[in-house]
Amino acid sequence: MTLQLKTKVIMKRLFCFFPLLFTSERGQFLALDLGGSKFKVLQVKVREGMGIRKGGVEMEEKIYPIPKELLIGRGTELFDHVSESLKDFLQEKNINLEKTHPLAFTFSFPCEQPTLNQVTGLLLSWSKNFRLRGLQGKDVVQSLKGAIERTGGMNVDVLSMVNDTVATMMTCGFDDQRCEVGLIIGTGTNACYMEALRHVDLVEGDEGQMCVNTEWGGFGDDGALNEYITEFDRDVDAASNNPGKQIFEKMVSGMYLGELVRLVVLKMAKVGLLFDGFVSDALRTKGKITTANVAAMEEYKTGLKNTRDILTGLGLTPSQDDCIAVQHVSTIVSFRSSNLVAALALFSRCLSNKAEQIQLQYPQITFKQYPKRLHKVVRRLLPESHVRFVLSDSGSSKGAALVAAVAQRLASRRKQVDETLFPFQMSQEQLHLVKSRMRADLEAGLKNKNPSTIKMLPSFVYHTPDGTERGKYLALDLGGTNFRALLVNFKKGLHQNTRLYHKIYTVPMEIMQGTGEELFDHLAQCVSDFLDYMGMKNAHLPAGFTFSFPCEQTAIDTGTLLTWTKGFKATDCEGHDVVNMLREAIKRRNVTAVVNDTVGTMMSCAYEDPECEVGLIAGTGTNVCYMEDQRDADAQRMCINTEWGGLGDDGSLNDIITPYDAEVDQNSLHPGKQRFEKLTSGMYLGEIVRQVLLDLTRGGLLFRGHVTEALKTPGIFETKYLSQIESDRLALLQVRSILQQLGLDSNCDDSIIVKEVCGAVSRRAAQLVGAGIAAVVDKIRENRGLEHLNITVGVDGALYKLHPHFSRVLHDTAKVLAPLCNVSFLPSEEGSGKGAALITAVAKQKQQM
Repeated sequence: MTLQLKTKVIMKRLFCFFPLLFTSERGQFLALDLGGSKFKVLQVKVREGMGIRKGGVEMEEKIYPIPKELLIGRGTELFDHVSESLKDFLQEKNINLEKTHPLAFTFSFPCEQPTLNQVTGLLLSWSKNFRLRGLQGKDVVQSLKGAIERTGGMNVDVLSMVNDTVATMMTCGFDDQRCEVGLIIGTGTNACYMEALRHVDLVEGDEGQMCVNTEWGGFGDDGALNEYITEFDRDVDAASNNPGKQIFEKMVSGMYLGELVRLVVLKMAKVGLLFDGFVSDALRTKGKITTANVAAMEEYKTGLKNTRDILTGLGLTPSQDDCIAVQHVSTIVSFRSSNLVAALALFSRCLSNKAEQIQLQYPQITFKQYPKRLHKVVRRLLPESHVRFVLSDSGSSKGAALVAAVAQRLASRRKQVDETLFPFQMSQEQLHLVKSRMRADLEAGLKNKNPSTIKMLPSFVYHTPDGTERGKYLALDLGGTNFRALLVNFKKGLHQNTRLYHKIYTVPMEIMQGTGEELFDHLAQCVSDFLDYMGMKNAHLPAGFTFSFPCEQTAIDTGTLLTWTKGFKATDCEGHDVVNMLREAIKRRNVTAVVNDTVGTMMSCAYEDPECEVGLIAGTGTNVCYMEDQRDADAQRMCINTEWGGLGDDGSLNDIITPYDAEVDQNSLHPGKQRFEKLTSGMYLGEIVRQVLLDLTRGGLLFRGHVTEALKTPGIFETKYLSQIESDRLALLQVRSILQQLGLDSNCDDSIIVKEVCGAVSRRAAQLVGAGIAAVVDKIRENRGLEHLNITVGVDGALYKLHPHFSRVLHDTAKVLAPLCNVSFLPSEEGSGKGAALITAVAKQKQQM
């Protein structure tokens, strides 16, 4: 058998969702170890801060046989037997049956573990001499739980399920973190190793490592080993419980080596090469030479005597030459086994990931010569690497308990994270309440009789565009840290002939929070620069002013600022007409219309879709406008700017406001105001996330409990990072890179939790906006006495357009909460600016009529 055998191990895609163990694990656990004709029940005590060799693990165990009929019976019968044995163990050891006991389950058969968050194991196939009915493709963990429930009288929590190979590696890893490979060479054979996550396509993440259970016993099932398979291997396979399966295991494992030796000796006897051609009945009988016999025949000093005794026991009369020949057959078969195991490229695969030396753990082998051969061949194959082999001491049992200890720690951490994020989960009942409160405040704001947190400001926009608008218009747009000046040219009223030119100017923080005169002088300077840029310095154009703050209007060209929102706080503006302030600053410029950005968005989208009667902003801030039916004889409609960001200022949302929201509100420029906006808009979501991350870190659940100056800095976690981190295409390594840019040194687990926090905060925001939209469209439908309403919502804002999931969650929520409305969403292009120009054009047409 050549030592240069190229391996093509077909991974079963089985992943163990546990990191290498560290010595922080502790606790008392039960363990079940099922994988052969016997199984073990154990009580394992793990002491914190102590390795195995230092007495860190104490065990009591009992071995229970499995009747042969159960190996080929129904799966439920086997697990009932296991469960009854578990109860017997608890009673015998006087273990309290009332107390909840965490349990680790070692199951030595190929299982797929598809998720980290749940303990599951889907049985792919039986191996060895197991052939039970009714379990293949089923979750064996649920089967065990069901059996425990049927037995009754036990309080057991199954915390982990691991393969015996994984558990073997974990045992060594508890003492030596260099152990990155586990190897089983016994009744069956298997290997696991620590693989870099960037190589594991089926699991999210690209940083750190994950234990991969290869189930390499199936290597060769596709014919990859055909050139090495002998007639004796074929006979063993044909007589097995699973012909054509586990080909590699049948060539190397203890369940089959004795039978391979028997078949070779039998043929040699039949052709007269042994025993003078005599063949005894025992030699013809399957299983009469065991792997233990093979090991005995290879003993250094007593091997020949053992061989003679074994052959004599088979009814044979061997000569000295016969004994030597049979001993040589045993050596060849076992030597081939060790060569094949060594030749698999698992070791070099693991070494290529990171380590220069590896501790490799495997169970005690009865062959004294086998380990020496294995070590020798591995070192010949990997001459530049140091591979150290460590024999395990009850490895799979201890390892399973240690994995359970890890699982217990992770479960506790998971529970605390879930409890922190639970208040962000919106139930259908809560969303219906938000919808009802929004609707009530919409009605109250319109009636202007009772105090309402939603201002419901008339915009004096009575018509949406009809496509006949034409001419050149100047549009000015202020709503955030940028100010835009636009020139819009509507040609012949045809959509495709609309021309739009614009330039963006920044508004420095000192101007945002300076005097009103300084702010509007800055805007006037920007307009002057834009007209120079367009070569139109002396032109006189009708202008529309998009002003994205709550204004009370008495006409289309007046707007009294009620209150600043977002980051603005310029003095001497609230209570003043911003149109006049702009007119004074832009001397001799004709401002025809003032419009909120939400109204501008609706008008822009209505130019494309006549059914658009709602405008939504979901960006730095949030707001909605809609076409309200007027209650006069002409049944005229007017666009109402709701300024819905104030919902909750009267305490109506207190039942869904978390302590993190309250902290963000208190630290804002306008405490107690715009509560709905502070739950849903881009200006605040990042800060909510930062508050949650800060709390989790202080609780030791993130960043190893290290609270950095960066994490304590308000505003450092911008909402754009939520959009980046929540992207489905973004790997965890990139999430970590983003966090590192923010001065947050994270590991893989931290990145997962940060992503969950971002998801919880942004999902709640989208659901709340969806509930608000449902209230608006249902109101429109009921106003018009319709059983069903088709309506389009024009949308603008970076949160809606750039966040990977916000729009979908918003749509889904609105659909569920307003089932009688068919709501379409149309993202605007240059919405508020183009909309301001359209409003000006519509107003100009009305003046000319």
